[in-house]
Amino acid sequence: MAMAMRYGGFSALGFILLANLVSVAPTRADDYPNRAITLVIPLPPGGSNDIMARAVADKLSASLGQQVVVENRASGGSGTVATRAVAKGPADGYTILLAYTSTMATGPHMFTNVGYDARKDFAPIGLIASAPALLLVHPSITVKDVKELIALMKSSREPFQVGTPGVSTVNHLAAVLFAHQAGVKLQYIPYKGSQPLTTDLIGGHVKVGFNPIPVSRAAIEGKLIRALAGTSLKRSSTFPDLPTVAESGLPGFDAVLTYGLVAPAGTPRPIIERLNKELRAALATDDVKRRLIADGAEPMPTTPEEHAKIIDQEDIKWSAIIKSAGIKPE
Repeated sequence: MAMAMRYGGFSALGFILLANLVSVAPTRADDYPNRAITLVIPLPPGGSNDIMARAVADKLSASLGQQVVVENRASGGSGTVATRAVAKGPADGYTILLAYTSTMATGPHMFTNVGYDARKDFAPIGLIASAPALLLVHPSITVKDVKELIALMKSSREPFQVGTPGVSTVNHLAAVLFAHQAGVKLQYIPYKGSQPLTTDLIGGHVKVGFNPIPVSRAAIEGKLIRALAGTSLKRSSTFPDLPTVAESGLPGFDAVLTYGLVAPAGTPRPIIERLNKELRAALATDDVKRRLIADGAEPMPTTPEEHAKIIDQEDIKWSAIIKSAGIKPE
């Protein structure tokens, strides 16, 4: 009777099977990608997330040799619902996510049971850019600067209405931080994305708002709305003459969004490294740099490890602000 040869308790057949497994694994990574990749944006079209994703999608398509299909999934929860869906999806590198501060750092502390852990359920690929928000007013608000706006808010008998794109976004928390540091009472009006907020600011349905630069710039240049200040410590290169909130009477005020790509946890490391390599190459091109800077963002190429560290830092920062403000998860 034929018997498999055994070596120290391990059969020759076992060696053959092991060798096959070892040889197959790298081949699968080397073959990646062999079909289209879906890049999920967890919010409606037209917002800052949309701009960041599309700024690099075409470059990734060209360098990877497969189409990177941008897909908006406006499922609610300020992006957390679609983010959860991607977290629970296959970890094969064919569905990746545009992740940003609101879904990675603030949303998990603003909503109960978001269904994912930003640190455990995703494999960071790399950052795309960072960007401040803007403190915006409708032209009917005739204040000249932040100090005059604060005085107007304090004179109001009712909490002053301020629009934000969602209830868990950094823009919302920028408004919360503003109210806390300025000592004013605000009524937060949440919108389903930054573009709807821009529309209502232009129409005067809400008089003050915190919104990203990319979706606000055209309306500002068209004098449909006015920018009073930026929310980062450093002035925006897009609006170098615009003071920051910190310069305008609220020292230390800092609320910046970061945008990057992540994949479900368990995605093979060679795939993460390939995606990171091509993302960094895209960010190094002059046309992508110009596009991001024109939209008020600063390119931020990172390694996956650097991206993971920034996710940790933002989670620690914003969770502390949420807790200190006494905000209860919805």
